[in-house]
Amino acid sequence: MNQRPAEDRAAREIRLMKEGRKRYIEELHRQLQELRDGVVAGEPDTLDEQAKRFYRTAHTLKGSAPMFGFMRVGSLAEKLVLEWEWTQQAEVMASTEEVARLFRISAAAAESRLVELALELDIYAQEFELDESQEQLQRKISPPHGERLLVIDDDKVLCSYLVRRLRLDGYEVDEAHDVTTARRLLREHAYQLITLDLMMHPESGYELFELLKNDPTLKYVPLIVLSGRNDVHDKVRCFYLGADDYVTKPFQYEELSARIYSLLKRTRTFEQMAFRDPLTGVYNRRFFDHQIRVELQRVSRYPTPISMAFIDIDRFKMINDLHGHHIGDLVLQGLAYLLQNNLRSTDLLARLGGEEFIVVLPGSTGEDAKRAIEHILHLARQEPVAQNEGQAYRITFSAGIAEWTPGLSIEEWTARSDEAMYEAKQSGRNQVILQAGPSKQEAVALSLGNPERRKVLIADDDKILRSILLAKLKHLPVDFQEAVDGEQAYEAILASPPDLCILDGVMPRLDGYGVLERLQQQGELPRGTKMLILSGRSREEDISRAVQLGAHAYMHKPFSMVELELKVKELLEIW
Repeated sequence: MNQRPAEDRAAREIRLMKEGRKRYIEELHRQLQELRDGVVAGEPDTLDEQAKRFYRTAHTLKGSAPMFGFMRVGSLAEKLVLEWEWTQQAEVMASTEEVARLFRISAAAAESRLVELALELDIYAQEFELDESQEQLQRKISPPHGERLLVIDDDKVLCSYLVRRLRLDGYEVDEAHDVTTARRLLREHAYQLITLDLMMHPESGYELFELLKNDPTLKYVPLIVLSGRNDVHDKVRCFYLGADDYVTKPFQYEELSARIYSLLKRTRTFEQMAFRDPLTGVYNRRFFDHQIRVELQRVSRYPTPISMAFIDIDRFKMINDLHGHHIGDLVLQGLAYLLQNNLRSTDLLARLGGEEFIVVLPGSTGEDAKRAIEHILHLARQEPVAQNEGQAYRITFSAGIAEWTPGLSIEEWTARSDEAMYEAKQSGRNQVILQAGPSKQEAVALSLGNPERRKVLIADDDKILRSILLAKLKHLPVDFQEAVDGEQAYEAILASPPDLCILDGVMPRLDGYGVLERLQQQGELPRGTKMLILSGRSREEDISRAVQLGAHAYMHKPFSMVELELKVKELLEIW
């Protein structure tokens, strides 16, 4: 459905509200003067009408001021209305003496209220001028870089309002009104920031904290908690659980917008420092190693082609030797720029080191990826990638393409594309080759009859849970072994080290922590064996203890079987 008309209407409403506030501030000056004049006693026979006019003006302020956001003016006007309510009583207004007496009392009380109103009006006028200055400043601030946000709130009216406002600010926004929908969206999309309401039904926002802060694909996504509770204990708890900010309802949208902008800007800066290659500006190896797992997790949930391209600049050493490393740096920057400008926004580009780049192309078959990289190679042949002091520098590159297939590990996939790149080098360079079959390493493994099945040990005293785990994971290329307690698990690990050991944190005789501790003390933790702790405890000290003892991952019970399967695949590198 086209959102443009709705967004245009929302923009018009915002503009109209702004214009209305400006005009209303001018009207407030007039009404304040009427109220000031109204408390100056006139002729006794017209005092009743004067009092009624004062009441009507105050009553008008009470109703209209909050509509334009002037809440404090509305509150003061309400107090004036209550103090002058006697003007609506016919028996009182029938007595000239009673009207005069009450007028003197109410007028005296109104003087302090009018002073407060004047101060509030000055503040609002200054705030309006400041808002206009901020708007001019915001026009100079760089707009959102296509960030995608997720708003999680069961208040559909507030949620819809936030979504519309954030879209007007240039963000791409999704919304979820419950925890279940939020979990689904978090698995389907990548978000740059999340806002989370705590008090939702039937599951509270706290239910999402564990997923958001333990999942490797989500733990670094900025999280803003929105809550109607102003309790300091709630705030402290949320910050300890991993929230980046806490905003109490009701709030002003402008404040939330500024907090979102600040968090995203800070995240971009940190990302630039931690995940970007400082020379070329593209992603580095660290980010690639993290993100490739995210991409394969997405493919495992929603099957679609995905391919990898391994790129190496031809005769790059000669460029450095002949022209110097500063020219080599310019060439690297030029190729990175060429790749970035001709790849899709969904493609993942990283510099592995030296003159090697790697590209992951989601939604692309091997043939699709080959055509895309060949197009970029054609552009590199046509134009120089760098110039310095009037001299142009041209390059070519060799590239290998490998399409991912189910069951292929990241190492095997990378090896296939790397091997195809070397084949391109050996065949004369300046070309792109698609790897059609397994790499030489895989071929050797197959010739030795290695079926690449993994071994998993499940140690839990709960027989039902063990059965559930076996049933849910049996479709994986895995052979299972069971242990009913820690002692049995320890002996099984020593006898035949598994690829993965799933340990319950609490078991008779020896718990999961005890198994890890004993293995660590005796220096017997098998190399290559991954350890996953399952526990009903979610305290930071329990998680920290597990990591210190050598655990590779920690999941809190009750957990989603989908999340467990993803974690097992990640640890075993099965996709």
